[in-house]
Formats: sequence, C-alpha cells, structure tokens
Amino acid sequence: MMTTETGATGDPVHLGDSASSIMNKVQEITGEILQKQLTVEDLRRRMREPVKRLVEAGRVLAVQEDQDGRRSARITLQDGQLYLHPLLRQPTPAHTHTLQESEVMGVLEPSCTLAFLDLGWAGSTRGRVTIQLTPDTPLARQFVLLCTGQRGHTYRNTKLLQVWDKGEPGECVRGGDYESNDGRGGAPLLPDLQGQYRGSGQAGAVGAWYEPGDPTSAQFIIITRDNQDGDQWSDVFGDVVSGLDVVRAAVNHSDITEVTVVDCGVVLPL
Repeated sequence: MMTTETGATGDPVHLGDSASSIMNKVQEITGEILQKQLTVEDLRRRMREPVKRLVEAGRVLAVQEDQDGRRSARITLQDGQLYLHPLLRQPTPAHTHTLQESEVMGVLEPSCTLAFLDLGWAGSTRGRVTIQLTPDTPLARQFVLLCTGQRGHTYRNTKLLQVWDKGEPGECVRGGDYESNDGRGGAPLLPDLQGQYRGSGQAGAVGAWYEPGDPTSAQFIIITRDNQDGDQWSDVFGDVVSGLDVVRAAVNHSDITEVTVVDCGVVLPL
C-alpha cells in the first residue's frame, strides 16, 4: 500500500512492463490496432488515421512470392502522396501488414502512370525526380518494371553514365544500366519494345537509349536543356513533371558517374 503526499493511499505503480506490452497498450488507447486484414482499398480514398500511421511507421509492405522465396517493397507516404518502392529480398519487420504486390500494382492508372527516381551524390540523397509515362507503350512498361523490380532487376543503386552536349542546347544525361553499371549493359526486359513513340527536344523529355536488339535497350536519357535548332530525340516515352532541377544539379556535378539512383518506384493513386 502506498501513501500519497495528502495521506491517501493508492495502488502501486508497476514499472516492469516490456516495451512491446507498453506499445500494445498505447495502440489500444489510440485505437490503432486493426482488427481485420489490411487491403489495398484501405490505402486509398480518405485513408483512415490508423492506416496512415502504419504506413508512416514503415509497417505496410507489398510482397511477392516466387520460387526463390519472398521479396518485399516498402510503401511510403510523403507530402500526402503514396509511393511503392522496389521489391527487394529483405527481412520482414515484426508486426508488419503485408499486401500482395500484384494487387498494389493493380491500382495504377494506365492513362497516367507516374514513376520516380531518387538521385544522390556525395553521400546524400539530393531529390526526387517524378516522371509521367506515355500510356500503354512497351518502353514505359519496361521502365515501370525496372522501377518496381517486378522481374528481379531494378534501377535502384545504378549510376548515371554520361552527359551529352553539356552546357549546350539539347543537353541530356544517360542512365539505366542495371547490369554492369559501366554503360555497356541494360538488356531489354520485354521481347518487343517497338511502338508508337514521339520525338522531343524539350527539357524534361525522357527517352530510350534504344535500337532493336541493342544490349543497352533498358537505358534511358533525360533532356535537361531545350534544343533550339529543332533536333529531337526519338523514342520518347515520358516527361519529368517534378524534379528537373535535381537532374540539372546532377549534370553539373563534377563527375556524373558519382550520381546514383538511390531509390526508385511508382506513385500510387490515392
């Protein structure tokens, strides 16, 4: 029995609870324990606060099972936008909610698919580049595959390779060698990449380093300066909608091969 300063008695306070039990009590108090299996729809359209907190805590993953085991992809929420990161072979943290990666990918809008590349150099991530992809083209589908790692390969941890016409009209940067990281790799993931593409000389256009059968067909270019003389880059399959300043900063770095795609993925519509 304990005596308070006023002379009243009170129950003893137990301090021996484990961190996990304390966390469970906090979750019960705040109503954050989900009583049902999390679904893709729980992530969309007025996401409830408990689900939002799970995502912000890194406790929601998309998973893919294959003959070699399980791969998982982070789902993050930043500035009100939901992102799916690439599938990786990594331990699944405790108390994590999982969704099938195929179900998560199923919410993408084919008419307006957004992919992202996070660029970094000198030991830090410098910013996110968001790209709107041309609907229903093989090069755009391949880009999504390499941003999500659905086929096992990903642009994550690849380097930018080369700057063309630096400081001149039509300046562009090349990247996307997911195999050797020296510019000689990046084989296509799809059997036929031919399609209806447009040409562009505008800054922000994303095109393919591509010729049929080329072993570097998964490589890409991003134009960073408008071309004033009318020359265009063919096989354009997307446009940068935010983060072009990050690409331009990368181009102006002293060594473009020190610039890395730190992370990548796709934007999930809410």
